[in-house]
Amino acid sequence: MDSLSQIVLGGAVAAAIAPAGHRRAALLAGAALGTLPDLDSLLLAFTAVDPVALMTEHRSYSHSLLVLPWVAALIWWLFKRFGHGRVAQAPARWFWAILLALVTHPLLDAFTVYGTQLWWPFTPAPTMWSSVFIIDPLYTVWLLIGCAVAWFARARPLAQKALVAGLVLSCGYLGWSLLAKHSVERQADRALAAMGLGDAPRFSVATPFNTLLWQVVAMTPSGYVIGERSLVADNGPMHFQGYPSNVQALRQAEAAGIPAVQRLQWFNRGFMRAQVVDGRLQLSDLRMGLEPDYTFTFAVARAQGDQWAAIVPEQLRAAYEGEQGRARVKQRFAQMWARIWQAPADNAATVPPSGSPAAGVAVGQ
Repeated sequence: MDSLSQIVLGGAVAAAIAPAGHRRAALLAGAALGTLPDLDSLLLAFTAVDPVALMTEHRSYSHSLLVLPWVAALIWWLFKRFGHGRVAQAPARWFWAILLALVTHPLLDAFTVYGTQLWWPFTPAPTMWSSVFIIDPLYTVWLLIGCAVAWFARARPLAQKALVAGLVLSCGYLGWSLLAKHSVERQADRALAAMGLGDAPRFSVATPFNTLLWQVVAMTPSGYVIGERSLVADNGPMHFQGYPSNVQALRQAEAAGIPAVQRLQWFNRGFMRAQVVDGRLQLSDLRMGLEPDYTFTFAVARAQGDQWAAIVPEQLRAAYEGEQGRARVKQRFAQMWARIWQAPADNAATVPPSGSPAAGVAVGQ
């Protein structure tokens, strides 16, 4: 999630646990602890060898539930041993305040689609519950109000009530997002099964800044299909549109053992669009962005005859950068807002030919 959400979550958690007389100090400490795991970005900026490494190593060791409890214990011990202050006065409550302010950070991140390596140094695919966008005001606002009230109310009972209410409402919003996601996925499962894509790898994700409009992406033998679902406007079957991907080039590059390709396949679970442009293989992460503009696109290999050779990965400029890009973003958000409240007039499903699951839904380049 965004930095503000993590700051107010850490502050609210710590201030709700610490003694009332320590409330302002706990708000500040929790805000700092809630930010701490994301400081890995500063280290990676100097140590990551390429943009693929920068993307895939973020949210790893600093977000691990096997690492952060030890970090919390060390911070707690240092302040208790050498601080001679608030932690020493209420050691048990401050231990839990420090621990929970830290571990709630990666747990919240896991609700986004980016992927969080909760079990580093083990290497299962990163956790991505993908039920909220990285910025969602309806999650953050309750915690922000709770922290603001607690800052001014200090040790008064109103402060504790505001903090608890903020935490309950923000957690309730996450619960709602999971229920909304389940509802969308049930509709998607039915539609994809009717298209012969019942076993296709897929994911669903909330669109930017809301949990009312959802996108479902499923991979096909020749590309991928995308469907939208508005919980407000849509009724009846869910419909999908097919898009091409150069899956043959992707398979060849993966078989050639190109490290960046293999790393991205693990990180995003294969939810990628492959294109060959000027003899270079470009991979776009389908989890982040709106067709055809994706946030993360990398050039990872160069064609050499019928083979692929690794190159130093290059992150390509996102389509929304620059003045024209910003205008495009505004247009896309206006379309998205309208789509929440109104189903498209022409919403015919793209159905593959019978006897050939997904064939013709997306034609490879």
